[in-house]
Amino acid sequence: MTQDAHVDFTDPAFQADPHPVYAQWRRTGPVRRTRLPSGLTAWVVTRYEDARRALADPRLSKQAAFSVGSSQVVNQPASPASVLSRHMLAVDPPDHTRLRRLVSAAFTARRIESLRPRIAEITRDLLDAVEGRERVDLIDAFAFPLPIQVICELLGVPAEDRDAFRAWSNVIVAGSQSGDRLEPAIREMVGYILAQIAERRARPGDDLLSGLIQVRDEEDRLTEAELSSMVFLLLIAGHETTVNLIGNGAYLLLREREQWERLRGDLTLLPTAIEEFLRYEGPVETSTFRVATEDLEIGGVTVSAGDPVVIVLLSANRDDDRFPDAAELRLDRAQNPHLAFGHGIHYCLGAPLARLEAQIAFTALLARHPGLRLAVPAEDMRWRPGLLLRGLEELPVLL
Repeated sequence: MTQDAHVDFTDPAFQADPHPVYAQWRRTGPVRRTRLPSGLTAWVVTRYEDARRALADPRLSKQAAFSVGSSQVVNQPASPASVLSRHMLAVDPPDHTRLRRLVSAAFTARRIESLRPRIAEITRDLLDAVEGRERVDLIDAFAFPLPIQVICELLGVPAEDRDAFRAWSNVIVAGSQSGDRLEPAIREMVGYILAQIAERRARPGDDLLSGLIQVRDEEDRLTEAELSSMVFLLLIAGHETTVNLIGNGAYLLLREREQWERLRGDLTLLPTAIEEFLRYEGPVETSTFRVATEDLEIGGVTVSAGDPVVIVLLSANRDDDRFPDAAELRLDRAQNPHLAFGHGIHYCLGAPLARLEAQIAFTALLARHPGLRLAVPAEDMRWRPGLLLRGLEELPVLL
């Protein structure tokens, strides 16, 4: 057992570049017990093969993370947060199978592709809005409003509430690092979601939220907690991944200027470039908690029943044993089975939508602003707090 309680995950230096720490861990103790910012001690998995197996191991339970039969309680739902603890990422089969099937109908390849014209229109409008300006924050002006408007329209909730979503989301995903702001943010978001459900129940439309309500009311397949939790998951996960995918990808291209010019000169590289952004500086740093339901082995280490486990996707995707020249950004990397969207039954349902949004966003950005440059040195960028997501707070650029 390797213990690294001295690592300060909240240190801005670690948040700016956690890769050296993870690289050392992959070499010296790829599965280790580590104290997290919340104070919880968990097993942390950092190598690709171990991570891939752990993500698909049914003995590592999401649902048990809400009720651990030990002195450490992980993800313990407390009012009002309990209303948000019944979504797909928080339960195991058979509940997970049922919930995923319900939402899958809205994320078919055909349905996602049908959104292309509207995504392109939103992208064009956002770029029109900054036309003529010398300097903008690309996160605030582009990477954030694009996916939040798409998911709001898909769900049928007011896009004008996006600033509230952003504030709640930033606090919630930062977790314990948000301090006393966390509970009020959860309470406000729960209240908002319940109000939107009441509104759609009274006046249903052809949006996804109305469809989920209809399934629950007519077929009694979603409980009220499941319905609220699902809306929460779709609102948060439906935009956070894409915000960071676009923001991180743009940052990587502008930090290594020759990569920007290469992609601008050959847009056929865009599909593999997006996959490389996901691998190299993915939008999700770690998995959500799992708990071992029995004694098991991960990477040669025995994990006892009841122990929490966290899988570091960001580290697994930089594993040299799986990716040649893993520390290099290669826009033409052909074989790229990264874990940015997870693996197994909890693989991200919205991955095709995130990829489509990124494809449209980068195509438009490269065409409209070929001379785009960072407005501040790359080392001055600030990364969002928390271990769950990996993204910039701001991306100041010169148009």
